[in-house]
Amino acid sequence: MKRSVLTRYRVMAYVTAVMLLVLCTCMVFKYGFDTGEGLTLVVSQIHGVLYIIYLVFAFDLGSKAKWPFGKLLWVLVAGTIPTAAFFVERKVAREVEPLLSDAEPAPAQV
Repeated sequence: MKRSVLTRYRVMAYVTAVMLLVLCTCMVFKYGFDTGEGLTLVVSQIHGVLYIIYLVFAFDLGSKAKWPFGKLLWVLVAGTIPTAAFFVERKVAREVEPLLSDAEPAPAQV
């Protein structure tokens, strides 16, 4: 498996997790303080699109790493639970690191 598969997943995991925290903050302001309805709409739509991209990259990583269905489902759902994606991403990166092939040649030493 190429390193780029893991890198894409890691980037989207962080981006999705941060956007979910921003969305949760917007929801608190919308429903708790009755302000920011427009911002909440925009942030929720952005998070939705980013979550779909996260699903694609996580599924790609899971299929290449040959994860069982339960583990793949947990990684996919982690993007919907605030802060879970941060912890799941770290665990996944540690587990997948040994599976990476060093297909890219090392730069030549001069």
